[in-house]
Amino acid sequence: MNFLMIGSMRTSIHKCCQLGTLFLVFLFVFHYLGGHGITVMAADAKEVEKFKVGVVLDLDVAEVKVYVTSMNMALHDFNASRKRKLDFHFRNSKENILDAASAAIDLIKHEEVQAIIGPTTSAQTVFMMHLGDRSHVPVISFSATTPSISPSQNPYFIRTTLNDTSQVNAIAAIVEAFGWREAVPLYADTEYGKGIIPYLVDALQDINTRVPYRSVLELANGRVGAGL
Repeated sequence: MNFLMIGSMRTSIHKCCQLGTLFLVFLFVFHYLGGHGITVMAADAKEVEKFKVGVVLDLDVAEVKVYVTSMNMALHDFNASRKRKLDFHFRNSKENILDAASAAIDLIKHEEVQAIIGPTTSAQTVFMMHLGDRSHVPVISFSATTPSISPSQNPYFIRTTLNDTSQVNAIAAIVEAFGWREAVPLYADTEYGKGIIPYLVDALQDINTRVPYRSVLELANGRVGAGL
């Protein structure tokens, strides 16, 4: 019997690609809603049109700090050559679903943002995308990969990365190449872990590999073990 570890780790290169795609999609949203920017007067009396954008991420996480640095660098380059400026308003979701939703509400009601980038996890996104739908504020995610979130059913949700189902055929191909007739998936008790399992089981059954049972890794302080 063989065990498949379904984790939530991402490589830095993969995330950089996702962030690049994020900004391409965001530029589309920027131009689509561009007629609704907020005009302010700069010190030299020239008109500057600002497009206010909320950013809701787990800002205390080391990996996310890298994302923020990359986003600020891209923001600086973008604003340097354009009259209409992007104006980012960051909020910390603190690795918590309710904090992420509260941050989105604050950005929509008080900052009157016209789009929101984030949040970090799929579980946070489930709540936030409904707020976006209700307020007609696009929510653009580069990290929510669970298949349970359907952009087709949530018109104000935009995903700039592939969902987890894109991985199952590759995993099944590895299992088939080794000739394994039984496999037990080990997965985290998260939206990421639970969301992929039904699709993985179907893919394994298609190659006649039996899944006798599944093993869930319980969370400890919101994380799976000390190393993940």
